Amino acid sequence: MIKMPLNDIISKIKEKAGLSEEDINSKIDAKMKQLSGLISKEGAAHIIANELGVKLFEQVSGKLEIKNILAGMRSVETVGKATAVYDIREFSTDKGSGKVGSFMLGDETGSIRVVCWGGMTDSMKDMKEGDVVKIQGGYVKENQNRKEVHLNDKSRVILNPPGESVGKVKKVTSVRKKISELRENDSNAEILGTIVQVFEPRFFEICPKCNKRARPDGEKFACSEHGEVIPNYGCVINCNIDDGTENIRAVFFRQQAERLLGKTSEEMLKYKDDPAAFEAVKNDLLGTIVKLVGKVNKNDMFERMDFIANLVFLNPDPGEEIKNLEGESSKSSGETAEQATSGAAAQDKPAEEQQAEEKPAESPAKTPEQTEPQPPQQREEPSPQQETTTQTAPK
Repeated sequence: MIKMPLNDIISKIKEKAGLSEEDINSKIDAKMKQLSGLISKEGAAHIIANELGVKLFEQVSGKLEIKNILAGMRSVETVGKATAVYDIREFSTDKGSGKVGSFMLGDETGSIRVVCWGGMTDSMKDMKEGDVVKIQGGYVKENQNRKEVHLNDKSRVILNPPGESVGKVKKVTSVRKKISELRENDSNAEILGTIVQVFEPRFFEICPKCNKRARPDGEKFACSEHGEVIPNYGCVINCNIDDGTENIRAVFFRQQAERLLGKTSEEMLKYKDDPAAFEAVKNDLLGTIVKLVGKVNKNDMFERMDFIANLVFLNPDPGEEIKNLEGESSKSSGETAEQATSGAAAQDKPAEEQQAEEKPAESPAKTPEQTEPQPPQQREEPSPQQETTTQTAPK
């Protein structure tokens, strides 16, 4: 079934009907109330679009512009420029071994992650940034509300095909906001604040092939898609960030957690075996100024907003930040984030990554009262590689 994310529906209504995002959300909420909760927010948004005469699906077949690629589509064909090419990695499960790799593809309308499985990784060996790439026979999955085109052995990748050209790849600037200005579903939002509370990292077993949660199965672990596996481990760290207007829980998954701490994935694992060793790290982080780019999710369990960090910048330049705050730099230091439906960082997060039974570190700074654990946020599909933006965050 073809699925359009809520943010895309709202953006389409905003563009075609000329309404503000606030007005659209108000109409959606009113429709949900009218129908007594019988429909989801996405369903209500579809109804509003229909009532306003907004056509959501402009094209569903043939060679698609990236903006028209939707979750659930099959036999997808599109052309774009490779804007980032990531390493190919090998994995093994009880059913055998394989390879997976990914790259970012962009055109004049947007960008999307392309995931290559098995023999399709061979098509990436000679690929470099700037190459025009034509893909055929892809299928689209959703990962953390962002779209990914997956390619298998029935798909096709053509590098620099004759007669095909791509103009300037569309990029989206991150928007600086005060924490008090953040709203649900904000994406590519940029905040600047101080870490006032740090929670212990939580580790979870993940499938080495697809990065989905590997669950206990007797004395072993199993992935719902790939069966029995020898799991890898992922990590999530939660911090409370304060900017003087309000505070918010920031969630750092895997590579963003590594950047926050300045640790490698191997170094992070020592905190799994020796949690007490993390105490010194927590104390060092308290009072650290950070700049984050990410998205805002609604945490229904605790009725609060969480900020999912996609990019992490520690101790940003004070002079440049003052310019931003004074409005002298409207583009947030000129940084841009590609509209990668996998995440400016769509993080490769298993559902239980969001689960955290944290112990807060005491801080002399303002300390929020919310110290309850981070609830699960469900994900469905793998995200083999995390880096998908044109910003380069320091390691």
